[in-house]
Amino acid sequence: MPRLSKKTMFAIEAVLDVAFHVGEHPVRSGDITERQRIPKRYLEQVLQHLVRAGILAGKRGPRGGYRLGRDRATITLGEVVRVVRNLEVETEPSDPSIGSPLAHEVVWPLWEKLREEMMAQLDRVTIEDLCQQARSKGLNVSETAQHAGHATI
Repeated sequence: MPRLSKKTMFAIEAVLDVAFHVGEHPVRSGDITERQRIPKRYLEQVLQHLVRAGILAGKRGPRGGYRLGRDRATITLGEVVRVVRNLEVETEPSDPSIGSPLAHEVVWPLWEKLREEMMAQLDRVTIEDLCQQARSKGLNVSETAQHAGHATI
């Protein structure tokens, strides 16, 4: 099955962090890096692509940072995964000279069908769903958010 790459995990964590911590002021990337332990070199690239996709909205300047691009109940996990997937270099062979006819006629079509089914499932999971799951598991971020000077969800 498709693997969960570091960039994909970092993108999901970043969007959830913004959902949890945005308040009167946008969430700064440095705060996300600190809270989620995401290397800055990954985070900046991922955040820019999430903004271009409309998942996040960015504001430049000293009071800048990130907010969700729209309501978290309308942002799906599938959207976030697609942003990162487009970012990552595809290493899957699509050249007919790579692999056997068996691979191209049986294995790859099956793999693509499974990927489509997985993406359909991810499209049914919203950022709101994940926030609720985090709360139900006792991952209360209110203390962290208060210390960072941001309102909580």
